[in-house]
Amino acid sequence: MLRLPPFEFCVPTSAAEAVALKAELGESASYVAGGTDLFPNMKRRQQEPTRLIPVGALPELRGIRRLPSGELFVGASETLAQVAASPLVKEHAPALARAAGLVASPLLRNMGTVGGNLCLDTRCNYYDQSYEWRQALGFCMKKEGEICWVAPSSPRCWATSSSDTAPVAVALGAELDLLGPDGETRIPAAGFYADDGMRPFTKHPDALLLGLRVPSQAGAQATYLKVAPRGSIDFPVLGVAAYVKRIAQDAPVTEARIVLGAITSYPLLIPAAAAALVGKPLSPETIAQAAQAAALAARPLENLDEPASWRKNVTQVHVRRALEALGA
Repeated sequence: MLRLPPFEFCVPTSAAEAVALKAELGESASYVAGGTDLFPNMKRRQQEPTRLIPVGALPELRGIRRLPSGELFVGASETLAQVAASPLVKEHAPALARAAGLVASPLLRNMGTVGGNLCLDTRCNYYDQSYEWRQALGFCMKKEGEICWVAPSSPRCWATSSSDTAPVAVALGAELDLLGPDGETRIPAAGFYADDGMRPFTKHPDALLLGLRVPSQAGAQATYLKVAPRGSIDFPVLGVAAYVKRIAQDAPVTEARIVLGAITSYPLLIPAAAAALVGKPLSPETIAQAAQAAALAARPLENLDEPASWRKNVTQVHVRRALEALGA
């Protein structure tokens, strides 16, 4: 049995106090809400904080509500189960509710938070192993080593973003509210992620995610499809978030976004797929062109459970299915 290493809780009473604690304690501390990603990583010694700062109960990170601007605010510490079941989320961002409901299992969704899933650590079959397994092979550059076992000649880490909610946040044009040492900031979800398996987020290391804002979806439709070895528990080996905006069901598409998850180290936005749709009706022909463009842009590596060639091939199939669902 893998056991947690010793750690100390440092309990804040506000988001500002949490950020001040993190800035003071530095790399020895980590934020924790549900802990469904952090605690297994600690057991495998992938992450080794000696102090944890619990943020799940902080009021600034709670709540699901419509804002005066018309945006939907979802607090980072709302559980995935709460997001999946929320009438407000189902009405104003059904793709987000769908994605949250596909994460892991019911028990884990009752603990895991939407903020934790948005900030999910990148994954890799050479990295997500016990300490002893990684030591026997030789540590990778993501933790203690100097080589990426996925691409040994590469100067970078190719661990993969396996969040279900992140591709949807990017597709919906959502923004993330952050509180850091220099105050509160808001950035587009698309700008929150970096194509770097070791440093997959652009935020300051001490910044705390408060929640996400989803803009009004009037005239828009979106969905999310997940491909995984099993129907529950497993992380995606491919995620497809599709978004289209039209003034009427049979009108030309005025705006589109296709975002792939579990392909590279960040949610991969495919401009060529969107370009195949904009200005045209959502027809079988344009859907096929967009699906082909997405498959051409997808370049998965051998770092997850299913072969990279298979994941590339099913990208075209699932982008087509996602867009067909929006056009139905």
